[in-house]
Amino acid sequence: MNNRNILERPGWDMHGLPIEVKVEGVLGFKSKKDIESFGVENFIEKCKEFAINQKQEMTEQFQRLGVWMQWEAPYMTLKDDYIEAAWWTLKQASEKNLLDVGKRSVNWCPRCETAIADSEVEYAERTDPSIYVKFKIKGEENTFIVIWTTTPWTIPANVAVAVHPGFEYSKFRAIRQDGSDEILIAATDLIDNVLRQGRYVDYEVLETMLGEDLTKLEYESPVGDLVPVQNEIKHGIYLADYVTAENTGCVHIAPGHGMDDFNVGVKYNLPILCPVGPNGAYTEEAGEYAGKNVREANPIVVEDLRKRNRLLAEGTVSHRYGHCWRCKTPIIYLATEQWFLKVTEIKDKMLEAIDAVDWYPDWAGSARFRTWVEGARDWCISRQRYWGIPIPVWKCKKCGKLEVIGTKAELLEKSGAVSDVELHRPYVDKLTIPCECGGEKKRVEDVFDVWFDSAVASWATLKFPQTREQFDEWWPADFITEGHDQTRGWFYSQLGASMVGFGRAPYKSVLMHGFTLDAGGKKMSKSLGNVVSPIDVIDKYGADTLRAYVLSSSAPWDDLKFNQEEVENVHRSINILWNVFRFPLPYMALDNFDPLKVSLDSVKDALREEDRWILSRVQSVVKAVDEAMSGYFLHKAVREILEFTLEDLSRWYIQLIRPRTWTEADDPDKLAAYCVLYEIYVTLTKLISPFMPYLAEEMYQNLIKNVDPDASESVHMCDWPKVNEAYLDTELEAAMSTARSIVEAASNARQKAGRKLRWPVSRIVVSPESEDVSKAVERLRSVLMDQTNSKAIVLTPIGESWDELGLEVIPDPSKIGPVFKKDAGKVIPALQKVDGFALKKAFAEAGEFELSLADRTAVTVTPGMANFKETLPEGTASAESDAGLVYVDANLTPELEAEGYAREVIRRLQDMRKELDLVVDENIRASVRIKDERVLKLVETLKDLIAEEVRADILNLGSDIDVSGTLVKDWDVEGIAMKMGIAKK
Repeated sequence: MNNRNILERPGWDMHGLPIEVKVEGVLGFKSKKDIESFGVENFIEKCKEFAINQKQEMTEQFQRLGVWMQWEAPYMTLKDDYIEAAWWTLKQASEKNLLDVGKRSVNWCPRCETAIADSEVEYAERTDPSIYVKFKIKGEENTFIVIWTTTPWTIPANVAVAVHPGFEYSKFRAIRQDGSDEILIAATDLIDNVLRQGRYVDYEVLETMLGEDLTKLEYESPVGDLVPVQNEIKHGIYLADYVTAENTGCVHIAPGHGMDDFNVGVKYNLPILCPVGPNGAYTEEAGEYAGKNVREANPIVVEDLRKRNRLLAEGTVSHRYGHCWRCKTPIIYLATEQWFLKVTEIKDKMLEAIDAVDWYPDWAGSARFRTWVEGARDWCISRQRYWGIPIPVWKCKKCGKLEVIGTKAELLEKSGAVSDVELHRPYVDKLTIPCECGGEKKRVEDVFDVWFDSAVASWATLKFPQTREQFDEWWPADFITEGHDQTRGWFYSQLGASMVGFGRAPYKSVLMHGFTLDAGGKKMSKSLGNVVSPIDVIDKYGADTLRAYVLSSSAPWDDLKFNQEEVENVHRSINILWNVFRFPLPYMALDNFDPLKVSLDSVKDALREEDRWILSRVQSVVKAVDEAMSGYFLHKAVREILEFTLEDLSRWYIQLIRPRTWTEADDPDKLAAYCVLYEIYVTLTKLISPFMPYLAEEMYQNLIKNVDPDASESVHMCDWPKVNEAYLDTELEAAMSTARSIVEAASNARQKAGRKLRWPVSRIVVSPESEDVSKAVERLRSVLMDQTNSKAIVLTPIGESWDELGLEVIPDPSKIGPVFKKDAGKVIPALQKVDGFALKKAFAEAGEFELSLADRTAVTVTPGMANFKETLPEGTASAESDAGLVYVDANLTPELEAEGYAREVIRRLQDMRKELDLVVDENIRASVRIKDERVLKLVETLKDLIAEEVRADILNLGSDIDVSGTLVKDWDVEGIAMKMGIAKK
């Protein structure tokens, strides 16, 4: 709509552990062994079938939501051309020496039996063991270094203890209640904690030293008799800056089962002992523990430590612990051979690229994303699974040489394959490449981390590397959007892969959106039963309501607390917009109004101030929506539209022009109202189209395409509305705002006076606060008279009170008493009888007033002795407004009373017309019996007005007439009994 050519290709992530877990669930599988038994090829085909079915279901959901894309031609990560983009990127990493393979301690899911990335670890509260363990110091009798851990299962893999080089440590004698003692080593500041945990009653410090002084010590494994490999290891104490002054200040190191532990092991060339298999069970290397699941082994290890007098204390701890993002199993750390992208070597360039991207909001990039990238480690891109993009590395079994393949063509050529091959397991695994050494290269079994699939999306969707044409035209992406969790997901994976492939960010601007939570702010979850299905909302309220609600409720980057009542409020607002749109259509049809023949320009001389105002307001709305959209403040854009529809269009302009739609068909005043409405609706239809596409299309087809066959096929093919400066009149908009404030105040005053709006009043008096208010009242006098239902609008001079107000004198006894003593009782009533205006004038001019008392004596009173209060004339009421005080003269004259009763009769006859579902121009015969002769005479004076308003060819009024018709009803009108009947003519 803004004259931009947009590539609207949707995309589907169709690989990865999420789909594998779903398929495993359908097939009833519990482990990878089940998959191997079922057959990898069979499993791959099941995953493929599941992914394609899900794509179709989700496509239908997106289409119902009104998402307009090229659904017939999406990119799919399971296609070979997409897979080639990932292969090409990895080859670039290899050529730039950014690809690494090696043994490292990684996040591992024992249920899925694969490594998972840092970004795939979800943290949740969990209760684990909390134990303090004593490692016996070699060569020293009854002496132990104390460590603390929440993973007893890692004790069989312990190879070292880490201490902080700068902390002070103590060797101290710890004494028990029974007098027995032992010598312990811990951080000096943590001795009290160790004593408390071990329930010691006293202690004696024998020696203090720095952490670096402990490195000469060695200790014995507490489970050496159970795990023979432990007896082959030299257990020492090493320095690590990450050690904190918590628990004991001594950290248990198992390089095979922790990232920090692994780094310590590499630094000091320690053995990387990892006696745990991919399924989370101990291997034979674990000795007596072999075959046991590590989690189930926790209490066994604790008991073994207790039996050997190596358990100082046992308890539990609740803490946030990592779980697999897909199956929710608690993770472990395993030292395994994996493939890595050397993110640490390109981190500085990634941080520079972040600064070159426009972020919405800014802190999404400058703070949240930047912080994540600053702390990023090398990216583990390999997974030990099946349904994913195969890592394109072929390795020679004979000489170990590696070869990275970048495209299918390269693979087919180098393997000598004579037919095409699908680039999935197990098909691609069958191709081998001859090695220069005479051996044979086979593909490594791993598949890519599924985030690597998404990482290459921006160039894979452009058919790169098969062709550069689209890539050169479209890349990098102008704009992407995803949730705030993607600062460590899609935003990160794309940036990392793009820096590897191209040395720059793959996107120019990023909008980070929030999540939809339940009404209490909790994440929606099936287990909690708080999930709201978008389809259910659409079925009940329509897609436009859901879209408008989500877009208007909060800033895009804030989380949304889903609230059913607010959905219903938005639904009502949209219904109001629809009803506003429908309101003039029957009248336009009756009058054969043709917007192609009657233009706004042709009726410009008949435009009223309210017409010019609404034309200006809609231009201001266009301007405000443009400004909001340019900053991605979508909530402000939608709110602006809904507020304009409800407040300006429905509650104000439609009410102002309603009587004009009932005049003769060729009345210029009526045609002007039609033209203005048409202009507003055309603009509004285009303006709402991105937010409420279904309603916009319905309005467009009815309003524009139905009238002009040459118009664009769809509203979405029209040009976006431009601000028409010729219609803009900010001064008029300000004046109308003032007028509306006055009308609201008049309504409040009417309520005080007990006079309904249907009843006219003789005058509204406005005491303006400024010249602008006076000008607004003069300019919009007719609007004010119409909307306040008054016969006149009276303006007082600026800053002056209404001259018909009284001024009551209120004596102040606290000031009068001390001066006049016993005569105060005479002064107070005398002051109350004085003319307030005369007293106030005397105070202002002379600073005193001579007061005559009842006994004809005179006294002098001063300003502090009396206060003043304005009083309203009888039958009037007042209310405050932003424009100043507003007074309503509600006194009735016979003419006003007659009109009031006439309007009451008209309203009830109109209600009866609606009840009979009569069309607008259908005439009726009506009869009204009013027993009260006085009221009857008043109503009879406006018989013609009543007949015209209700389209009655025959209207009988009387006190004793027979009332008949298709519909007859008794009414109570302001305490007066009336009987009315109507029938079609």
